[in-house]
Amino acid sequence: MRLTALLAVAVLASAAGPFDVKLAPQALSDVAGGSGLGRMSLDKRFHGALEAASTGEMLSFRSATPGSAGYVAMETVRGTLDGRAGSFVLQHSSSLVRGEPVQSITVVPDSGTDALAGLAGRMVIEIAPGGAHSYRFDYSLPDAGP
Repeated sequence: MRLTALLAVAVLASAAGPFDVKLAPQALSDVAGGSGLGRMSLDKRFHGALEAASTGEMLSFRSATPGSAGYVAMETVRGTLDGRAGSFVLQHSSSLVRGEPVQSITVVPDSGTDALAGLAGRMVIEIAPGGAHSYRFDYSLPDAGP
């Protein structure tokens, strides 16, 4: 399919807003017990164009070098995105390199359901001084029009 045809069937958009997150430490498996990893459950509430709740799991590691760490996570997001209801899964693989974030947070292909079927996109998370969290989500959806 040509690029012009792809653009004709997708809505390219951006959503942004704050979110609240609760992290709860969880026990590691017996195999990973002495690995230096951390495991957390995720419980989020997104606000703004993405009005949704999400739950997930995160594995993390903090280096002995200040400001260096990494994490991977999977989270299922349920709610509405610009008024379209459904769910989708976000896959995280991000690092902090001496205080500078390197983020990869993407929609798992074909994870969108209901009015979010066909969703694709990338999210960026920002944490302000004081800890307030916000997101920017650049995404595409199949055109809902005729």
